[in-house]
Amino acid sequence: MRTVADLRSLRAAVQAWRKDGQRIGFVPTMGNLHAGHFALVELAHRHADRVVASVFVNPTQFGPNEDYTRYPRTLAEDSVGLVEHQCDLLFVPSVETMYPGGPAHALSIHVPEVGDTLEGAHRPGHFDGVATVVAKLLVMVEPDFAVFGAKDWQQTLVVRRLVQELALPLDIMLGTIVREEDGLALSSRNRYLDAAQRARAPQLHATLQWMRESFMEGHARAAVEGAAMRRLERAGFIPDYAAVRRADDLAIPADAERTGLLALVAARLGETRLIDNLSFD
Repeated sequence: MRTVADLRSLRAAVQAWRKDGQRIGFVPTMGNLHAGHFALVELAHRHADRVVASVFVNPTQFGPNEDYTRYPRTLAEDSVGLVEHQCDLLFVPSVETMYPGGPAHALSIHVPEVGDTLEGAHRPGHFDGVATVVAKLLVMVEPDFAVFGAKDWQQTLVVRRLVQELALPLDIMLGTIVREEDGLALSSRNRYLDAAQRARAPQLHATLQWMRESFMEGHARAAVEGAAMRRLERAGFIPDYAAVRRADDLAIPADAERTGLLALVAARLGETRLIDNLSFD
């Protein structure tokens, strides 16, 4: 695996592969890679001749009181894992490469509606930062397709809308959520949890399962959401939301709807904020 930090080297490598008629897949990450990330790399390999991954902790998607400075940076370990999973090229840009005029003076892309609810409402500006950095990376790498994880469901909808609106010539591929045996979705932030919090953390997934069962049994959406919030609080979480939404646009469904839905939750355990979702289909 080759590692590059500058745009010229990245484009030279990609252009050489493209000249040879090779199909290129792209897996953007913020590093601190785990089995969930590597599953995305494996998925990309099944559909591409060459796979590019990026590691960049994007400052513009973190709020002023969030964990940008302490977000785990483990580039050496990440590189070893990517080599083991046959990544062809690792792009590790600097903040200066991604934001030549500085993050505070960078252009910003806003994806309305789907980016304004749930995570967007609780983390103002978050999806503007996500949309901006993803657009930059897609333009820089120029892949045939990019792979994102289903755990960040709302993010994938934002990215798909971004690609559609900007008419970018690539596909967006979705990887399934990888979980621990007790149901906890793999996340780079799981390492923040102490032993007691880690023991409680699977209740997030258990609550999603309960929401699906309750809604499919005919209970009203608002009642299911309210009960799920109380369930999380009893389990020691401080929930931001527990919501039943349409999967394709995050619109609020009618109580009679039973297909094309999912439940989404976001909650804190101590200082750690976790998100998860579960399809009803």
